[in-house]
Amino acid sequence: MSRQNRAERAYDLVLFGATGFVGTLTAEYLAAHAPEGLRWAIAARDTAKLARLRDRLAAIDPVCAKLPLLRADAAEPASLRELAAHARVVATTVGPYVEYGEGLVAACADAGTDYLDLCGEPEFVDLMYVRHDARARETGARLVHAAGFDSVPHDLGAYFTVGQLPEGVPLTVDGFVRVGATFSGGTFASALNQFSRGRHVIAAARDRGRHEPRPAGRRAYAPLGAPRYAGELGAWALPLPTIDARIVQRSARALERYGPDFRYRHYAAVRTLPFAVGGVAWTGAVFAAAQVPPVRRWLSARLKPGEGPSEQKRAESWFSVRFVGEGGGRRVFTEVSGGDPGYGDTAKMLAESALCLAFDAGLPATAGQVTTAVAMGDALIERLRGAGIGFRVAATRQCSAGTP
Repeated sequence: MSRQNRAERAYDLVLFGATGFVGTLTAEYLAAHAPEGLRWAIAARDTAKLARLRDRLAAIDPVCAKLPLLRADAAEPASLRELAAHARVVATTVGPYVEYGEGLVAACADAGTDYLDLCGEPEFVDLMYVRHDARARETGARLVHAAGFDSVPHDLGAYFTVGQLPEGVPLTVDGFVRVGATFSGGTFASALNQFSRGRHVIAAARDRGRHEPRPAGRRAYAPLGAPRYAGELGAWALPLPTIDARIVQRSARALERYGPDFRYRHYAAVRTLPFAVGGVAWTGAVFAAAQVPPVRRWLSARLKPGEGPSEQKRAESWFSVRFVGEGGGRRVFTEVSGGDPGYGDTAKMLAESALCLAFDAGLPATAGQVTTAVAMGDALIERLRGAGIGFRVAATRQCSAGTP
C-alpha cells in the first residue's frame, strides 16, 4: 500500500490504551505539543474513561473537546482491524504485549498501518517478526517495537555514537545506563512475565534466528559481557540482559554505517561495589520468585499495571546513558539524557516517534519490523532534542590499537 493511499485515512494517529497511566501521559503530551491540524483519536475499551480523559485533554487544548473516541478491545480482533483501517499510525501502550499485543500488530500489518509500542519483551518482538514481518513488507507497514525508554535512548544513542566514528572500519560501542526513577506497574508486570517464560523466550529467539537473514559480508553482535570496573566512567558495570542490546544489534545488522564488524555491550553503571552486589542479588531474587506462580501473583499485586508514582516523584526522576565508541583510531564519549524514564519521557518518546512516522519527510524507505534507528534515525533524534532529551558528544580523542 502506498503512503499516498494511507494519507486519505480518517486519522493521522490513534493512541490505543489512552486511559492507562502511560497512555494518559502520552495523550497529554500530544494535546500540548501536537502540530496544528493533527487528525488524531484516543482509543480504549471503556468509552466512559475515554470521555473523562477527553475532558482532561480539553483543559490543555480546547480543540481536544472534539477529539474522537474509539472503542477497541485487545480481546476483540474485529475492533482492532477497524481501528487500524482508519489510521495512518497506531501507537499502543496496552501490555504485557505477549498477552494482549498480537491482535493489533496483525491488524496493522494487514492494513499497511504503521505501528508503535512500548514493548520491552524479547519474546513478543521475536514472535511478531516471525508471524507478521513478511505481511508488513507486502503492505508497507512499519512495525516499530520498543519506542519508549526501552529502547529509544539506547538504540538512537548507539546510532548517534557510530555517526561520530570513521566509516568502513570495525567499531565497538559500550552503553552504560544510570537511572534515578521508579518504574511503572506495566513495566514490572512485563518483567515478571518474561522472567517466568524463560523457555518460551529462548524458543522464540531460536525460531526468529531460523527465519531472519544475516547481512552478507558483515557482522554485528551484542554479547552479554561480564561485570567489570569501567575505568572510563569511574563506575562498576553490570551486564543488562534487557531487550535494548538486541535492538541495537538489529539496527547494526540493517545499516551499513555500523561498519563491517560491530560489537555492542549494554551495562548498568553503579558507583559502589556494595550497590552493584545488591543489585545483582535483588534481580536474582525477583527472577527466582517469578518462577513460583503464587509468589509471582503476589508481586504483581504490589504494583499493578496502570499505576505509577506522583507527579512530584516523576519530576525528580532522571536518566543518563553514556556510550564509549571506538574504531579507526578514534574514541568518542557520548551521552543521551533526560527526565523521568519510566513515564514522562517514555510518553514523550512514543508520541514523538508517532509524529515522526506520520509527518516527517525524507524518512528511509522501510517496511516490516524495523527499529527506531532504521525507521527514523536522525529525524527522530532532532525531534527528541527539540523535546528536551539530550544527545551530546562529551569528548573525542585519537587512540592507537590496545589503548585502554
